Amino acid sequence: MTLALTVLTTTDSAEKAEELARGAVEARLAACAQISGPVTSVYHWKNAIETSQEWQVFFKTTEACYDALEAHLVAAHDYDTPEIIAMPVVQGSTGYLAWLRQETSAK
Repeated sequence: MTLALTVLTTTDSAEKAEELARGAVEARLAACAQISGPVTSVYHWKNAIETSQEWQVFFKTTEACYDALEAHLVAAHDYDTPEIIAMPVVQGSTGYLAWLRQETSAK
């Protein structure tokens, strides 16, 4: 069985988040993407502690699509070092996981 993943990235506007989400879903690199925000991020960047408002995008995909999704996000993202992390889905409903696999294998 193909491992399901949730892949997370962040960006600095709702419009950019929707562009990233729509591009990945249209390319069938993710079955869906959910946008949350704004969230407050606190992080080290260039020897300073920064605080900014960001929008999170959660992509629902498979392990088989991860490399292509990461490449797509790196190319489409305007951050120097975008957050792109993947978390395995350890359990899920049979129907949802079948749908996820179907939607990402239709490339």
